[in-house]
Amino acid sequence: MPAAFRRRMQSATLPESNPMSLDRRFGPALTAFAALAAVLPAASAAQMIAPNPYATVSGVWGQLPEGRTWGSLSAVYPAPDGMTMWVAERCGQNTCAGSSLDPVMQFDLDGNLLTSFGANEILWPHGIFVDREGNIWVADAAYIGEPTAQGRGHTIKKFSPEGDILMVLGEEGVAGTDEAHFDRPNDVLVAPDGSIFVADGHNPTGNNRIMKFAPDGTFLMEWGRTGGDNGEFREPHALAMDSQGRLFVADRYNNRIQIFDQEGNHLANWTQFSRLSGLFIDENDVLYAADSESNTRRNPGWRRGIYIGDARTGWVTAFIPDPEPDPDNSGTSAAEGVAVDAYGNVYGAEVGPRMLRKYVRRESGYSRR
Repeated sequence: MPAAFRRRMQSATLPESNPMSLDRRFGPALTAFAALAAVLPAASAAQMIAPNPYATVSGVWGQLPEGRTWGSLSAVYPAPDGMTMWVAERCGQNTCAGSSLDPVMQFDLDGNLLTSFGANEILWPHGIFVDREGNIWVADAAYIGEPTAQGRGHTIKKFSPEGDILMVLGEEGVAGTDEAHFDRPNDVLVAPDGSIFVADGHNPTGNNRIMKFAPDGTFLMEWGRTGGDNGEFREPHALAMDSQGRLFVADRYNNRIQIFDQEGNHLANWTQFSRLSGLFIDENDVLYAADSESNTRRNPGWRRGIYIGDARTGWVTAFIPDPEPDPDNSGTSAAEGVAVDAYGNVYGAEVGPRMLRKYVRRESGYSRR
């Protein structure tokens, strides 16, 4: 078992813009990529040259109890040792309204269900994070549609691995713009020092801010507003942190990643990872970025799929393509949430197809399918 699975809470020095290249492990492809990158736009180069070193595990991954089917899910994250995977799905549909099912579930790497909890506690699980102590944090983005449930959602909840509620941020069922409330929070992340970051606003014209809290839940600061300039957002959809503590934000409707220090100072914008719904950074600063929405209307010239690269340099090294044949007539497909286990296998949480998909490294000697 890898000794230190996840070192994701630190940061690096990244240029404001940088070339994209293939990792040296792909050998001769590096030369070909460099030649094409010199004459092609960065987007085209990344998508035409980056290899796919993963094989898709056939079917829907993760065995549910008899009679239960997968609902939409965008939330997947590994346990601290990377040997089990936590997911939060929407109770067999696209909302947990009217359901008594447990939305939060833990699987071993063979897809066997180990435990579940959270019935009637989460309306619309959207983002998930597992801290160093193994506690599970879930962002409830309060489904707006039918069926829904009044008086639920707009919270961040911290659960023990046994399902006990340890902390609640926000007010259940109440949306707001002040420091005590969220309006459809997208994601949550806990830094090594215990600081809590929340990406607030599942709406391109919503709150569009990043909020920071102390380990005990005390509000510390916020930054961001609606817009396209540095430090502005149009739906901050996901969060990740690299090995030196820099905060990566998937600014979805602006088709970019924004990078900040932990005090909200803007460091860089990256567009080479496409239009992002999900982010994950592993212990080696490999960045996994999930694009579930690009098409000719929303991000022309880009393909849906999982972009993989170096969080230190910004180079794109691999790409797992979305199998959807007609993205122009599909609102969302492929992974919205993305995570990686201790062996480097990739998991995609899919909202539209309503499934959890697993991708196994082809060169890996051990995959635990």
